[in-house]
Amino acid sequence: MDKYKRNERIGAIIKILADNPNKIITYNYFSERFSAAKSSISEDVLVVKKIIENLDMGKIETVAGAAGGVKYNPEMNKEEAASFLEDLCEKLRQKDRIIPGGFIYYTDIIYMPDIVDKLGRIIASEYLHEKIDYVVTMETKGIPVALMTARYLNLPLIIVRRQSKVTDGTTVTINYVSGTSSKISTMTLSKRAMKKDASVIIVDDFMKGGGTAMGIVNLMKEFDATVKGISVLIASKDPDNKLVKEYKPLLVLESLDQFNEIIDIRPYHGI
Repeated sequence: MDKYKRNERIGAIIKILADNPNKIITYNYFSERFSAAKSSISEDVLVVKKIIENLDMGKIETVAGAAGGVKYNPEMNKEEAASFLEDLCEKLRQKDRIIPGGFIYYTDIIYMPDIVDKLGRIIASEYLHEKIDYVVTMETKGIPVALMTARYLNLPLIIVRRQSKVTDGTTVTINYVSGTSSKISTMTLSKRAMKKDASVIIVDDFMKGGGTAMGIVNLMKEFDATVKGISVLIASKDPDNKLVKEYKPLLVLESLDQFNEIIDIRPYHGI
């Protein structure tokens, strides 16, 4: 079996950990993969830890015990997150993004892999130290952000549907009311989608009145699940009295002036 030099092992370890965020990789795995003693791997990990943390690329955690290993914590530092979100706001302030009816076009943003990857990492950073079982979102536009969040948390993604499909099997369906229009809609989830008594976070692309988020919260109660947090890419400032009180937006849409073609959108001050 091939032997690898230390610099080769270090580069490969960084790659493996970055590809498997928030997942414990055992020393045995590295030892067998590189045909190296555990003592050598342990020294390699110390070098990796120093590199990653000095460059503010996250943190490397070591787990003690017989099955001990290494875990990459992909937490993004506050300064980098704030700079990225401000740049994103600059893109979203372009007047040609105003859609008739007082809406803002951002679909292209959340389907750009490099952008949505960072968004998922920022949201995941808020929950890396929480015990969570699933990331939950509503179809369809929230899926990219939720998927990247799930990736960085190393968790399954659950997608709540607006209508059930035959392939879902037995489902739980509830009615919910929009927070702004008071329109009654339905949402549904397969009974096989999640285990009972799970802990979840809800991730979505946009919140106005909070009706969809509240609907998902109520749906989670049918599975005896605990909602540990609600994160959204954009939340509108109005209405102030949203149906959910505890939520974490990345950006806040302060106002949208169609007549003067002005979009006032800013990073949330809590980021």
